[in-house]
Amino acid sequence: MPSVSAPLPATVTPPGPLPLDDARLQGRLWRGSSLGQAADPALTSGFPALDAELPGGGWPLCAVTEVLTPQPGVLEWRLLAPGLRRWWAAQALAVPMPGRRQRAAASGLRSLLLVNPPQMPHLPGLQALGLPPSAFIWVSAATPAEALWAAEQAIKSRVAVLAWLPEARPEQIRRLQVSALGSDAPVFLLRPERVGRQSSAAPLRLVVQPGEGWDLAVHLLKRRGPAFEGWLNLPAVPGAVEPLLTAARRQPLPTPMPVPAPAAPPTERPHALARPVLHA
Repeated sequence: MPSVSAPLPATVTPPGPLPLDDARLQGRLWRGSSLGQAADPALTSGFPALDAELPGGGWPLCAVTEVLTPQPGVLEWRLLAPGLRRWWAAQALAVPMPGRRQRAAASGLRSLLLVNPPQMPHLPGLQALGLPPSAFIWVSAATPAEALWAAEQAIKSRVAVLAWLPEARPEQIRRLQVSALGSDAPVFLLRPERVGRQSSAAPLRLVVQPGEGWDLAVHLLKRRGPAFEGWLNLPAVPGAVEPLLTAARRQPLPTPMPVPAPAAPPTERPHALARPVLHA
């Protein structure tokens, strides 16, 4: 009777890492100990030191960025203007302008919408930063609800948004973040520094404070990656002031030496016997 041998077990290949051929997955899989890589293109901030700490190397274009400041309307433009200037310039290069039909071609550019800025926008100052007046649309909302509605509609229209929303609640920011997933324009929410302890669906949150001299001090509260320690000092001289500054004026002023307090005069002893003897 012929012998029947048992079938050999099939060779089992140990599972290995799956090839990431799809470029869309490159930026969506990351280790928590490493800085995340954005699957969508990012907008350079104009500050190399800041880009090195941001996932994707710049401001995200399909997400909300929350900027917290101690006082509204003071530091935002110095931080955001370099990136917004590049975003506007990239659009101008993409839209053809044959002959003198510049007005018709400019209508194809996506605007930069300002929702409830704390002060009236100073157009000459913004133009000195490289942002022409034609780039802006200013929306003054009467109530926080109207400001949120205007910001959401602008995000859905794929325009760049700067919205000052000091009273926005976490669930409202989450709704704006969901809308930003379908936009390829930068979205910045400007809020007071005191809300830094609140939860937020914005994947990128940072605090901006005045630094030494003309620098900006920036701390990353939240990013896709390891926690950020310390502060970044970013040179941010306003565009209109930069030509007027010498090399010495760009440096922070030296700390003045403390003036010593004048020595108190010795008190005279009131008793007559305690006075020094005067020799003739």
